[in-house]
Parts: sequence; C-alpha cells; structure tokens
Amino acid sequence: MVKKAGEQETFAGDKKTGQSILGPAERRFIDWAIPKVPKPVLSHHLTALTLVWSVGTVLFGWLAAKNLLWLHAMSVMVFAQWLTDSLDGSLGKFRKQGLVKWGFFMDHLLDLIFAGSIVIGYSFLVEAKWLEFLFLILLLVTCATMAVSFLSFAATNQFQIAYYGIGPTEIRIGYVALNTFVYFIGTEVFSWGVPVVVAMNLAALLVLTVQTSKNLWAIDYENNVDGATR
Repeated sequence: MVKKAGEQETFAGDKKTGQSILGPAERRFIDWAIPKVPKPVLSHHLTALTLVWSVGTVLFGWLAAKNLLWLHAMSVMVFAQWLTDSLDGSLGKFRKQGLVKWGFFMDHLLDLIFAGSIVIGYSFLVEAKWLEFLFLILLLVTCATMAVSFLSFAATNQFQIAYYGIGPTEIRIGYVALNTFVYFIGTEVFSWGVPVVVAMNLAALLVLTVQTSKNLWAIDYENNVDGATR
C-alpha cells in the first residue's frame, strides 16, 4: 500500500516481510522455546550477546589460521548468534518489554557487526594479498547489502530480510557448512572460492539495489500522480 501525504504509519520494524525456506520451522521452534527461557533473561540480554559471539568469531578465525580445528568453535558462535538473535525479539513481545524501536536499532546494528566479524574471521585464513583485498571488498559488499534492507525500510516501513527464500538462517547454515568443508579440504579452497563468493554477493547486491530502486521509484511516481489529481 502506498502511503498518502499526511498519513502516519505505525512503526513496523518488528514485522518482517518475505519468507525464507526455513522460516516456518524456525517460527515453530521459537514459539516452543520462548516460554522456556529463564525469567531473569530478558530480550536485551540476548541482543547484547551478539557482541560476545562477534568477538569469539574473530578470535576463533585468528586461531584457525594455525589450527583449522578452531573453525568448529567459529561454527558454535554462528549457532549461538542464530539462537539469541532468533529469540530476542519474540521474547520481548512475550514478556511485554516494549523495546520495539530500541530492539530494532540495537539488534540490527549488532547483526551488522556480527556479519563483519565473520568476514574478518575468514580473512585470517588466507596469506595472498589479492585474497586479503577480496575480503575487504566482501566486507564492503556485505555491509552494503544489509544497508539496502535498512534504507528500504526507512523509505517504505516494510522490513524485508529474506529474498528468494534465502534469509539469515540459511546464510548461517552456509557458514557452518563452509567451516566443515574447509576443515576437511583445507584453505586452498579459498583461492577460487573467495572470488566466486565475492562475485555472487556483488550480483545479489546489484539485483536487490535495482529491485529496491524500481519499487521506490514506483511509490514516488504513484504519490506524485495522486497528489496532482487532488
């Protein structure tokens, strides 16, 4: 729905649009787990834990440069971040904490930090300067892709984090699978894997940017036409 001039919209940062492949199963797990969270644990506690998982991810990536066994510890950080990130918002609603706007701000700021920590953690596993440069590009693209969702939300009040069935949960599973793969195969896979990942992420960023731009252009056009006929 296009917002008319003068209309006010309720903040919708806690209502995500778009459905990921694992979304329904994840929702059932969250609904089952929320009542079982210990009462002293509140939503902002879970949100803040992403800082711990981010530091751990960078640390274990650094340690994995000498022993790939530490990649499994990085996978634990990814799983822990999924768990706390999945539960914090629903726990806040369940406990009626009312931290809707603060939760949106802090939750997604820390999500961005965690995404960056993963790229930094992997960058320790390569020695070639050109691969280190590609990781810098990947870090930029990762931040820009997340920014597309945030900026689109600011313009439309519709927050979408899943595209074509792929959302944060599926991406986290990909990280765990990658860690397991690299542990058994070795870091040589980065020599061709990193360029492929960078290219795929650049393509995804381009597609999302073009789609978002077209959507916002259409909204502006419809609002202008509506305003001219009033």
